[in-house]
Amino acid sequence: MAIRITGIRLEGGAGHEHIGRLWWVNPASGAAEERPNTRAELVAWIEDQNGKAYVESGGHRADVGVVKPPYGPKYLRTYADGQWTDNLLALPHR
Repeated sequence: MAIRITGIRLEGGAGHEHIGRLWWVNPASGAAEERPNTRAELVAWIEDQNGKAYVESGGHRADVGVVKPPYGPKYLRTYADGQWTDNLLALPHR
């Protein structure tokens, strides 16, 4: 299953490491209902359960990956065309 991230909530800053909550839909289910999860929950889902997430904009898809900084908690960021991108930060803020 791959989920599409549709929105974010920033907490205490403006960078990727400050994304505290993310909203998503599961396109495979056909349901349009968005569901929220914390950053930590989605990091664990991607790492421990081989979950897949992406952001889609203008017909272009960017996969979401886990960033493991030298210090501080892991966070999520999009990865496209061989480099980290800012697609998550461009999503609607809630």
